[in-house]
Amino acid sequence: MRSGIKVFAPASVANVACGFDILGFALEKPGDEIIARTTDRTGLSISKITGDQGRLPYDIFKNTAGLAALRLLESLDMQSRGIELEIHKKMPFGSGLGSSAASAAGAVVAVNELVGRPLTKSELLPFAVLGEQVADGAYHADNVGPALLGGLLLIRDNDVLDFYRIPVPIGLTAAVVYPHIEILTKDARNIISKEITLQSHIKQSGNLAGFVLGMLQSNYELIAKSLSDQIIEPQRAQMIPHFYEVKNAALNQDALGCSISGAGPSIFALYNNSLKAENGALAMQEVFNRNKIISDIFVSPINLEGTVVY
Repeated sequence: MRSGIKVFAPASVANVACGFDILGFALEKPGDEIIARTTDRTGLSISKITGDQGRLPYDIFKNTAGLAALRLLESLDMQSRGIELEIHKKMPFGSGLGSSAASAAGAVVAVNELVGRPLTKSELLPFAVLGEQVADGAYHADNVGPALLGGLLLIRDNDVLDFYRIPVPIGLTAAVVYPHIEILTKDARNIISKEITLQSHIKQSGNLAGFVLGMLQSNYELIAKSLSDQIIEPQRAQMIPHFYEVKNAALNQDALGCSISGAGPSIFALYNNSLKAENGALAMQEVFNRNKIISDIFVSPINLEGTVVY
């Protein structure tokens, strides 16, 4: 077997309460592994998928990693190059942690590296977004941007992928609990009302501005005031059993704020140090334990690297 390029692409938390479709940050774990290697055959193919319980298609045009890699190769006029992908899913589907985004980000980095790294990581973003679009039908980079580039990102305009990295205060740590129920992003988007009140818009705009300013100033008090979702959380909370109990458990452990990670069912909270985050994660998980729901917890600083080559 020919040697290839292996990459790790991390999970991500999108929306971050006050920034629906425009804020996201990367976690250190979990994540996916993607391997790309050259072959004697013509064109791109997927040779192996693990960890998916047989759910992911091998068809390049229906697979997030495959389509992202194909669009990259087409842009380089290398679509006839013999390349095969292995996709090793090491994070759950429908978890609200950017599973499809991680696969798309990993694929473009692996293939780009394999063909001599003609593009920078930032230049790979449009192709990764096109890949993730296969999963939920929407063109947005709040998951795939952080998964690819790392850090906390603001996507000012998804249509043109105008994005900016927001500085992260020292000590900021995320606690995430993933209950073993599945919510597909398409379903979670379908329940959202297309209309909001002017008052909700004003409050959410203030929270978004306050959150960004709080990050820039390392002002934890302002971050805590601003980490609140006036629009999406109230509509999606009904899809997650015991959501408000979990949220209260996080806040009782001095969380700066707590909300739904992406489309859910994962729930995230932010803390100003890792010890509080560890205690918060356990408290959040205990709610699901009491209600006989299996869950996993992840405690992580903001991952500043994104997708990396092993």
